[in-house]
Amino acid sequence: MYFLTKELYFPPVEEASYEGILAVGGDLSVERLLLAYNNGIFPWFDADEPILWWSPSERMVVNPKDYKVSKSLRNIINRNIFVVTINKNFESVIKNCQEIERKGQDGTWISNDIIKSYTELYKLGKAKSFEVWQNGELVGGLYGVDLGHVFCGESMFSKVPNASKVAFVKLIEYLKQNNYKLLDCQVHNDHLEKLGAFEISRDVFMMILNS
Repeated sequence: MYFLTKELYFPPVEEASYEGILAVGGDLSVERLLLAYNNGIFPWFDADEPILWWSPSERMVVNPKDYKVSKSLRNIINRNIFVVTINKNFESVIKNCQEIERKGQDGTWISNDIIKSYTELYKLGKAKSFEVWQNGELVGGLYGVDLGHVFCGESMFSKVPNASKVAFVKLIEYLKQNNYKLLDCQVHNDHLEKLGAFEISRDVFMMILNS
């Protein structure tokens, strides 16, 4: 495990631990975040921990070109009960992702420093948000880092049933229309798997990222 200094540097991803941790420390500057994401690395840590940088051996992804929306979810979208926008209110999306209560989780990894740094990425055009509205109220959404050919999803929230699922589908439709190669979901969880995400090896992920 590598301990970062002020130097803008990350070791090769192959040096990550068995759990996927590559490096510790450093900062959340825009420059370091962009260096990380462009090299298949992302930060993930609790508020009381030092910054941990990850590059797991298995990567959870979606191929936009091959994605199939379930019939039940397509029926929900076709009912037009939600309106989806892009980059309408990034800061509200990330703050809701921070504040929303999640089953089985005590607190959140999205600190105020994370919000500040990713909002700066958004202002530079390097992050995007998808907002889901119902009757003029923000009821769901997601945000992530945009590398131009790979979109790195960070977090999503939902205040009403299916709102985050609709945001997820609209994101994939956007990626497909704009010829993105992958949606990077980072690490496995059951919710993402139910939405159609699957795991690929780090080697394959890096090959696509660098192509």
